[in-house]
Amino acid sequence: MKHLFQSRNNRLLYFIKAHARRLYPSSLLSLDLNKLQQSIDSFDEVALYERVNYYNKLTSKFTLSSSESSINDMRKAEDGIYFLDLIEYARYFSQEYKLPYLFGDITHVPDIPSIVKSRPVSDNTNSILINMDKVRHFYFVKNDIEFKNKQNKLVWRGSVSQEHRVKFMQKYFNHSPLIDVGDFSKGRSPNPQWYVPFMSINQQLKNKFILAIEGNDVATNTKWIMSSNSLCFMTKPKYETWFMEGQLIPGFHYVLIKDDYSDIEQKIDYYIDNTSEAEEIISNAQRYISQFRDNKVEDWLHLKVLEKYFRLSGQI
Repeated sequence: MKHLFQSRNNRLLYFIKAHARRLYPSSLLSLDLNKLQQSIDSFDEVALYERVNYYNKLTSKFTLSSSESSINDMRKAEDGIYFLDLIEYARYFSQEYKLPYLFGDITHVPDIPSIVKSRPVSDNTNSILINMDKVRHFYFVKNDIEFKNKQNKLVWRGSVSQEHRVKFMQKYFNHSPLIDVGDFSKGRSPNPQWYVPFMSINQQLKNKFILAIEGNDVATNTKWIMSSNSLCFMTKPKYETWFMEGQLIPGFHYVLIKDDYSDIEQKIDYYIDNTSEAEEIISNAQRYISQFRDNKVEDWLHLKVLEKYFRLSGQI
């Protein structure tokens, strides 16, 4: 088949594995980063340490208050998907180490160095990124049809509650046959006039252009769009996660559109007529995605980010 069914990550399997890790005794774990590093094919020391220092931008030693919670305290107090993603790596360190954290869609910079899933793109030194809620955010397309065989249309589906999404819908809902956008959250949306049927990833991938609109923090669909043969349209990211949205280059990894979306039709027309340029951006996006596909690399990075945190806080 030219096009296989696309679905998101298997949440049931994720939770089974995550809870199994959680219940495994920390006392039986051993951390050997050198051995893990040696197991990585074509280990690129410069590139990977650049990523470590991007996620954890701290450069100076700091001291945590005695009132800050330890990893062990977090185990007793927390549950849920953010906790499971953090403890996957935090369990390899002393459970008495202090590790401040903020779970959820974080768009401000904490007063003390803290673990977060998301942060503003700039002035974010105290925001230490760990890939949390990754079962939702980190899905990559495995099979797709060629760009030239897709429909000349831009699509988007999502919940419309944030002001910037409302303004977008006011401007472009049922506006053009080249733009198919809407809110599929029937019964939960404050704007039922924009309701449209759910459109699966598989259905969205039949179109040449897919829009990524930031929600409470980042746009969840950016990762799978950029791994596909469709072209990602978005405004310049204001927030970033483990995906390093702040490192994406407009016109190279994605099609940049104005914050008010006023040039979106112009960009659609341009890339319909300039297929080779569109395909070049898609190729660049897929190369960017490739750095996240090696599980051993991802494990090493998470452990090094935390190790750097514990070292600079004087706990190692």
